Amino acid sequence: MKIAVIGTGYVGLVTGTCFADSGNSVTCIDIDEKKIEGLKQGIIPIYEPGLTEMVKHNYEAGQLQFTTDTAAGVKPAEIVYLAVGTPQGDDGSADLSAMWSVVKAIAPHLREDAIVVTKSTVPVGTNATIFGMLKELTGRECDVASNPEFLKEGAAIDDFMKPDRVVVGVRRQEVADALEYLYKPFLRTEHPFISMSPESAEMTKYVANALLATKISFINEMANLCERMGGDINDVRRGIGHDSRIGFAFLFPGVGYGGSCFPKDVRALAAMSEKHGCKPMMLEAVDQVNERQKSVMAGKLEEHFGSKLTGKTIAIWGLAFKARTDDIREAPSLVLIDWLLEKGVTVKVHDPEAMANVQAELGDKITYCGKRMEAAQGADALVVMTDWKDYARPDFAEVYQRLNSPVVFDGRNLYDPERMKAHGFQYYSIGRPTV
Repeated sequence: MKIAVIGTGYVGLVTGTCFADSGNSVTCIDIDEKKIEGLKQGIIPIYEPGLTEMVKHNYEAGQLQFTTDTAAGVKPAEIVYLAVGTPQGDDGSADLSAMWSVVKAIAPHLREDAIVVTKSTVPVGTNATIFGMLKELTGRECDVASNPEFLKEGAAIDDFMKPDRVVVGVRRQEVADALEYLYKPFLRTEHPFISMSPESAEMTKYVANALLATKISFINEMANLCERMGGDINDVRRGIGHDSRIGFAFLFPGVGYGGSCFPKDVRALAAMSEKHGCKPMMLEAVDQVNERQKSVMAGKLEEHFGSKLTGKTIAIWGLAFKARTDDIREAPSLVLIDWLLEKGVTVKVHDPEAMANVQAELGDKITYCGKRMEAAQGADALVVMTDWKDYARPDFAEVYQRLNSPVVFDGRNLYDPERMKAHGFQYYSIGRPTV
């Protein structure tokens, strides 16, 4: 099939590349000339395992093209995916200005039988608005479907190629049939293709992310309670996780969630609730708990060092909001760094992928280290903020030797408390006794 994807951000690039890899002819379109030229040269603007190789392979095979020419990309397309950014507005709702601009741009060039599909995360009712806009702009009723994405950063290729389910919102069965045919190569293991109304599909995306965010905030709040009552959140996790009604997914305590989806989508769903007269008490609590959790390591540092924190050097391992990505949007590490700098602390950092993004934001306010042990050298404490595998099994004897004082703050519970005690460290983690 001939497909156009508008937008070469995280979702658009992964979507276009994976569709090309299954034999379709895909053109990815973006107004950013520098990004498009870079993609043609194999320069991928984001870090996602496996994506660089897949882009290069399909571009060289002629199945994946990149252009800034909207007309050239849209005119031959049977399906046009809209994957533009919908950032958070000042009131917490999604900013759809880019979406409206794209709809106006593609309208003159759509084939009469083209299917327009929203892949961006958009408020409920956006599909209907696009349908109305296109009818006014083209003089005919265009097929507009919703196809929310459920990609995890760091595992997006697998998530797309082996989806738990594919959800589409359509007004006509023929549109559902066309999209099911498109997705058929990815559903060979009998995972479901679920067709519903556009409004239900739009809602499904927000509800899924809000529920996952709720699980994270819940286990973090319980972890904080465990610390105060002498419990161990890891034991509690095992005690509840084997209940088939609960499970283990997204019940790992830590320093709070970040990234481009959960914070924005929880707030957008709350804004939609307010708009329609439903008080979003749970959604507001989830967001508040998460924002508070981002400061949990600052609290532990202050409790340990007290008034002596000023003038200290703190090493941080991990800057990305999660492992296997370079995304620092709403990252807990940035909250900690800002707090440390305000306290007059020297900060040394390491991250396998995200340091360039942090440097673009913070400049020379902190020290960037090419190796993890370089960051630990001469520091008065080590703080682990991202659960990269690189940090899972360090040489603790070397860490002990490089630190000025043997203190480790583990925001991801990567290490065993008793082992850390045996290595001679004072060890703080999340929801477990300090040793």
